[in-house]
Amino acid sequence: MSVQKESNSVDAMYPIVLSGGSGTRLWPLSRAMYPKQFIRFSHAQAHSFLSSTLLRLPVSAGFAAPIIIGNNDHRFLIEDEARRAGVAPCAVILEPVARNTAPAIAVAALHVARSDPDGILVIMPSDHVVNDGPGFVAAVRRAGAVAMSGKLVLFGIRPTGPHTGYGYIRRGEPLAGFEGAYGVAAFAEKPDQATAERYLASGDYAWNSGIFVFRARTFLDELARLQPAILAAAREALAGAKQDLGFLRLDAQAFATAPAISVDYAVMERTASAAVLPIDIGWNDVGSWSSLWEISGRDAQGNAVEGNAILEETRDCYVHSERALVSTIGVKDLVIVDTPDALLVADRARAQDVSGLVARLRREKRKEHEQHVRNYRPWGHFETLSLAPRFQVKLLHVKPGGKLSMQMHHHRSEHWVVVHGTARVSIGGEEKLVRENESVYITATQWHRLENPGKTPLEMIEVQIGSYLGEDDIVRSDDIYHRAPEETK
Repeated sequence: MSVQKESNSVDAMYPIVLSGGSGTRLWPLSRAMYPKQFIRFSHAQAHSFLSSTLLRLPVSAGFAAPIIIGNNDHRFLIEDEARRAGVAPCAVILEPVARNTAPAIAVAALHVARSDPDGILVIMPSDHVVNDGPGFVAAVRRAGAVAMSGKLVLFGIRPTGPHTGYGYIRRGEPLAGFEGAYGVAAFAEKPDQATAERYLASGDYAWNSGIFVFRARTFLDELARLQPAILAAAREALAGAKQDLGFLRLDAQAFATAPAISVDYAVMERTASAAVLPIDIGWNDVGSWSSLWEISGRDAQGNAVEGNAILEETRDCYVHSERALVSTIGVKDLVIVDTPDALLVADRARAQDVSGLVARLRREKRKEHEQHVRNYRPWGHFETLSLAPRFQVKLLHVKPGGKLSMQMHHHRSEHWVVVHGTARVSIGGEEKLVRENESVYITATQWHRLENPGKTPLEMIEVQIGSYLGEDDIVRSDDIYHRAPEETK
């Protein structure tokens, strides 16, 4: 985990990527089981937000391999994105429950401090956009020099307008010896329009980016002073962590005792060591559909369009369609997002309120907040093509080398038809290859397994028939992905 230092450089720097968010304000594209950091929102987007973040501070530039803190439910998505980016993380640490950013960063700091207490952490959310990559690297190095003096450095973004969706930082006195860096005079919550305009006019405020740079030792010392319960829980959770398929699983019982609180509230707003480095790096936290509209390419009428759409007398709208043709006439300032199972139409000025809609879906136990029609699994994904009371039709996509668990169902039988590739199928202890345009039938209570032995993706139509078709009607006897019994997907 060590990294070689250049002469006259700061201490070793460790990128820490926080990937535990759910991205509720970008529903219906962002779902609990497939949140925004994994999504490519346009065909022009070469990398997901997570992949882009992993590439931001490369090992080739002298940084350590990244440490990723992520949600247990997303572990195989994280693994896939790192592989696509060509990045080998130092560690992927799994949070058994969500406890906000302070406990997550505490675990990362303890992990680094085991081998390098003076190592400098660069805390980066996984779902932000940074357009000026070289500028960001330069800013990180400048912040690292400030962090070596014992400061907890926060990147402040120079405001481009009176934005009401961001928290603000009021800068204090300049830090001697560090050009462009300041003490922090005050933190401010998301303001109303008039207050935001006043902040902008004063020139003393920056947007709170949520990107931090500090020494592991410095942060842990402040945490011990300000939030000892978080530090104790993080230390115990890391001490009891177990390796599993390359992931580091924190002890669930210990981590659950940590107070759920952000690092801003827990430390940054209470410490006397906070510093702010105002920068301009083309940053956007993509925290809402209006934010995505702001960074998207737009036509002469100000419309950003992704997918199949025809717009007439339409202005300043964001339109995204994954399904049917979207047509508009005589509208303006709207967000329209059409997915196979959910349609969102919202005033663009109310885009921040989408998270409240998702909370309602959760309260009403609607499935649309959690999963897409396409459901991702460690072996690939499946899509529901048709669903009725006693039958369901799915398309299964199995990655090369992908292997479903040995399983059986109490309440349904299944017909499998291979439409592309070759499947290796085990039914009742007998194994055979099933090729394109061939089929097999599995009765209820028969043990069976499907795998893709080839080098190309396997695609198969699955027809389920029975009295109950839920994904929790699975009994496993063997699973190479070590999924827990409650992980019924």
